[in-house]
Amino acid sequence: MLNDTDRRILRHMQAEPDLPTAELAMRAGVSAAVCWRRLEKMRLGGVLLGQQAVLDWQALGYAVEVSLRFTLDKTQRGAFDEFLTEARKVPEVIEIQTFLGRVDVRLNVLARDMAHYQELYRTRILTLPHIADIEALMHIATIKSGEVLPV
Repeated sequence: MLNDTDRRILRHMQAEPDLPTAELAMRAGVSAAVCWRRLEKMRLGGVLLGQQAVLDWQALGYAVEVSLRFTLDKTQRGAFDEFLTEARKVPEVIEIQTFLGRVDVRLNVLARDMAHYQELYRTRILTLPHIADIEALMHIATIKSGEVLPV
């Protein structure tokens, strides 16, 4: 699937995602045209899913991050899908993950402060459908973050 040239390109791209193609090509030891063609091939092949801006949410005034783990009441048909549809509508929910096991869904929620979080929790989170149980985990520190793969 990937050859050594592709892996070199990906390693440099992961280390510095905002490198111009010419600089990325130079670091990977290929021409800019070859680099562009390889990147395009990886995009079309689904290896590269896109690039994104990473924002510092604390710099934007959000001081509270909470991970909420939900067990859903799945006795009603469509409960899972209805919960996810409504959870997507909450702008402060920045991540939704689903699981197999006791916990069905995890929402990562940002708030400006505890008063804002409390208001979100009461008016937006507790009104989500089909909740059987919730566990809240207050974020203290990020020890490791990133999606760099050893290619």
